[in-house]
Amino acid sequence: MNKMNIQLESIPATRIAYVRQTGPYGLGNAQAMEQLKHWAREHGLLQGSAVLFGIPQDNPSTTQPEDCRYDACISLPENPPAGASIPYGELPGGAYAVITILHTAEAVQQAWEEILPALYSSGHKLDPGRPVMERYTEDRVSRHLCELCFPV
Repeated sequence: MNKMNIQLESIPATRIAYVRQTGPYGLGNAQAMEQLKHWAREHGLLQGSAVLFGIPQDNPSTTQPEDCRYDACISLPENPPAGASIPYGELPGGAYAVITILHTAEAVQQAWEEILPALYSSGHKLDPGRPVMERYTEDRVSRHLCELCFPV
């Protein structure tokens, strides 16, 4: 990634269902996402305009690996399934700096190393009150891409 292509986007507050994984980031995150997708398929939610989010809740450089939390989330329609077996919540809306990257561990790592200096040099600051999110849409996933959304 030479010059980072940062798009500013206003993301609306989004109702979600989620599966939380606690432990070292990596394989467990993928397992949480698979568990969420299984639940979503059973309820007919994994189609069309559904958006998946991955939210690392903790900074692995300041949190012990066994205490790191990761939420695998899916956007919910107006009338979500009642009596869900997984928790519901809401992602806060607001301004986000969005970059599109290849969905590989190396690309994600590189993006994390480059995004903060790029944001600061463009005059933006990370909003610590909202989470950084990985965003997955059907269109992007089919091309092995994901978006990283940084609250600014």
